[in-house]
Amino acid sequence: MTYLFSITLLWAFSFSLIGVYLAGQVDAWFAAWTRILLATLVLLPFLRPSRISTPHKLKLMLVGAIQIGAMYGFYYQSFLYLSVPEVLLFTVMTPVYITLINDLMEKSFHWRYLLVALLAVLGAVIIRYQTLDLNYWKGIAIVQGANLCFAAGQVMYKHLDNQLTIKHRERFGWFFLGALLVSSCSLVSFCNVDKLPQTSLQWGVIVYLGLVASGLGYLMWNKGATLVSVGQLAVMNNLLIPAGILVNVIIWSKPSDPLRLVLGSAVILLALLIDTYWQKRRISTQ
Repeated sequence: MTYLFSITLLWAFSFSLIGVYLAGQVDAWFAAWTRILLATLVLLPFLRPSRISTPHKLKLMLVGAIQIGAMYGFYYQSFLYLSVPEVLLFTVMTPVYITLINDLMEKSFHWRYLLVALLAVLGAVIIRYQTLDLNYWKGIAIVQGANLCFAAGQVMYKHLDNQLTIKHRERFGWFFLGALLVSSCSLVSFCNVDKLPQTSLQWGVIVYLGLVASGLGYLMWNKGATLVSVGQLAVMNNLLIPAGILVNVIIWSKPSDPLRLVLGSAVILLALLIDTYWQKRRISTQ
């Protein structure tokens, strides 16, 4: 759990850095591509191509393509429609997706987790019930795309790890190469060259996100995912929500409606508690 706790603290700052310094100012496709490129350059020197088979290389590339290549496409766009706290709150469904995807991969299915997801959606709607415009719903849909990609990538990597003996750092470059391939296609297709970084601060944020939050962060997070149960991994994904909101409010002094935030968060917390209870029951019967 140490790896997951450490990266949760690290990633708590990423949401606000993107929302405050990049969203709407720097082209989202360029920011995502640069971040992945820098992370790839960090891990490439550690690659040991001769120690891993071609099929496993391709599988790692597929995991990276989904977990961050496709996920970043959704994630960065979501900040154009939602505030930082809202993006964080709508990631609450990720643990449920992790559970469902893992069940599908293991050829089992538990419909009750869908009820938890709907309850979490209700809590999120309470927080913004007076401003449910088209952009708001677009933002929800975009975040769910990011959640599904991130959840699928985590579960796929966890299952793939059972087939590999090579160290994580010696294989993870393939993960980022897959992500870079997807991100490069998106960059060529959608990038707005008129919205490239203009200040040293913006470049500094992108470099930090690429080298540290992505390069170090995803390596440690995915390694940590292989050391815990699926239930623990699912719950750990939700620790980013309070951590990220706390950073956003304290450091950047972003306003929030306390009543709505408390009521909505209470419903979301109920969803999390129900999910955690079911996870514990599953683990105890295994």
